[in-house]
Amino acid sequence: MNRTVLIGMTALALAIGGCAKRTPPPAEVTPPPAAEANPNSTDPNSLEVVELPALQADLVAKAGSDTVYFGTDEYSLDQATQTTLAAQARWMMANPNVRASIEGHCDERGTREYNQALGERRANAVRDYLLSQGVPAARLVTTSWGKERPVATGSNEEAWAQNRRAVTVIIR
Repeated sequence: MNRTVLIGMTALALAIGGCAKRTPPPAEVTPPPAAEANPNSTDPNSLEVVELPALQADLVAKAGSDTVYFGTDEYSLDQATQTTLAAQARWMMANPNVRASIEGHCDERGTREYNQALGERRANAVRDYLLSQGVPAARLVTTSWGKERPVATGSNEEAWAQNRRAVTVIIR
């Protein structure tokens, strides 16, 4: 096999491997040293965030959900949202060694800048409620993904309603 073909095949293998779905690490992996960063940063790149799937599943099982939903262009918390967040806060208080990233999301409508700001307001509203329930601020970080990470595709109210959300993600 000539050198050019070998280099091309290696590059192709690396490209395909780089697109593979990332498998979360097992819960028992020893954590790397924590990155030095502002724990209240809204910049998702300011610290290493490692999700913990087993604890995430426990949060969902015991609190009922890790996600709350919002109306169009809204970031206020209705009674159902507050009930879900109160259960999340109780779970966090019962698990004092866990941290959470509160991730704000929007639907596809609106500009990228508008949705980034709205996602931030949603994440901050959730964080503020969890703080009011006694969860220490040092255990919470916020991130806005705007419209960049939809869970539902489609340009209709059903898809948009699923994407207007804030998710509490358990992290290391």
